Amino acid sequence: MAYEDRYKEFEQYLASVEPGVEERARNWSMAIGLQDVDRLKPSEFLLEQAKANIEGRISSEEVGKRLEEYYSQRSVREKAETDGTFEADRVADRINLLLAEKAFTFSPMELSRIHGFLFKDVLSHAGQFRTYNITKNQWILDGDTISYGSAGSLSELLNYDFGEEKKFDYSTVSSSEAIGHIVRFISGIWQIHAFSEGNTRTTAVFLIKYLRSFGFEVNNESFEKHSWFFRNALVRSQYENIPKGIHRTFEPLERFMNFAVFGIPADLRNRTLHIRWDGAKPQNEVSKPQNDVLKTSLSALLSLKEMAVIRQIQDNPNISITVIAANTRLSKSTIDRIIRALKEKGLLTRVGAKNNAKWVINYGSES
Repeated sequence: MAYEDRYKEFEQYLASVEPGVEERARNWSMAIGLQDVDRLKPSEFLLEQAKANIEGRISSEEVGKRLEEYYSQRSVREKAETDGTFEADRVADRINLLLAEKAFTFSPMELSRIHGFLFKDVLSHAGQFRTYNITKNQWILDGDTISYGSAGSLSELLNYDFGEEKKFDYSTVSSSEAIGHIVRFISGIWQIHAFSEGNTRTTAVFLIKYLRSFGFEVNNESFEKHSWFFRNALVRSQYENIPKGIHRTFEPLERFMNFAVFGIPADLRNRTLHIRWDGAKPQNEVSKPQNDVLKTSLSALLSLKEMAVIRQIQDNPNISITVIAANTRLSKSTIDRIIRALKEKGLLTRVGAKNNAKWVINYGSES
């Protein structure tokens, strides 16, 4: 079976109601899809092990053990190191493990921990900041490069960006404004480029876990199918060439994030990011402005955590507060407080008998 066909098999698990299956399928689809940021594809062997793990036949730890045994064969490893599948397999396996764990600390050390975990025995400098300056030719820039952080200032730059982000109070802004702020923060730490290789995959994993701290699970399709767009959107957010009339733009990254977080349809074609792309060209149906009226309007009214709760209720009007807390990884007391606030705003009502009650969103088509 071809790689693409076997990978598409994962999609059937995303609709599963069996405990843990959908979550494992989502984590694996993102872990594998993220290899595309460096144009790598995992082996069919890895896909077979991932499928066995999704189905519950083996544990995530067993996947790692089987990869160790598989790559202990010298001929297999040499070929895989040449074509990149060794790196793709090991890193996809470890991204899956990181996405499955609940631990997360908002700090530059966490960024370094993620890189070290993902690239141990793959890159000689895993978890270490680079000690030399870099340039990277980008096809969307016609071979030009953006300016990356100076090797001698990486720690200071990261500490400053993280410090500024910690000061920001997300409870005071709407979720749409919050996404714009997160986009700029993530763009900044990516541009610092603390690691010579593996920087984008590390940034993506950090971003996914950071969004979870607000109660959001990102749309798995965003990184499963559009990780290359994510990478190129990061490039455009940091590129400026004033003599050529080209200015940095956060719009493509915001477009990606609104799709990833809110599921709002977006044009995620990489060609639209090229500096010579004509924005006046006719766009296809999916590329129209992100136009989910309900979600867009609510995102302009509610904070990120409030929006996370609303998304849970939209998916299941009969959901309990306990399940909302489990799904969003927020505490029950936090969910209670958010529910009270939504009721006070007149946006949420609980109707029906206690054992058969449901939530009603008093907004737009949900009212």
